[in-house]
Amino acid sequence: MTDERPRTAPSERFAVEHLSFDLHAEAAALEGEPTLKQHGHRQKTLFKSSGRTVALFVLDGGASLAEHATSGVVTVQALEGELDVTAGGAATGGVRYHLRAGMLLVMAPDVRHDVRAKSRAVFLLQVSLAPKPPAPPNL
Repeated sequence: MTDERPRTAPSERFAVEHLSFDLHAEAAALEGEPTLKQHGHRQKTLFKSSGRTVALFVLDGGASLAEHATSGVVTVQALEGELDVTAGGAATGGVRYHLRAGMLLVMAPDVRHDVRAKSRAVFLLQVSLAPKPPAPPNL
């Protein structure tokens, strides 16, 4: 860590054989960081390697993540508070899921979704991208 960086650089954080996290302690530390929140939320990537990303989010009540999609399988696991996740895109009449602590939502690749916090909420986001096919051999 440096004075400009409140966390260890990702290249150092992810360069280990195994990691263990107390997610509630990580959320508390995230809220205590001196950097400004972005649109009512803070996030920290806990792990990223080989197409897999695990990130922790803390949202203030009323905060949201705009509708988006990713090319991997997405899971949203509510740890604290309550979240509304609209899967399938709100504009096309998507399905709204109300997640409370202990609930998990899994979405297929390319499903448009948004996230809204009813009250302060903490959730774990995981994205698993499909492995890229090997390049054809040079003939």
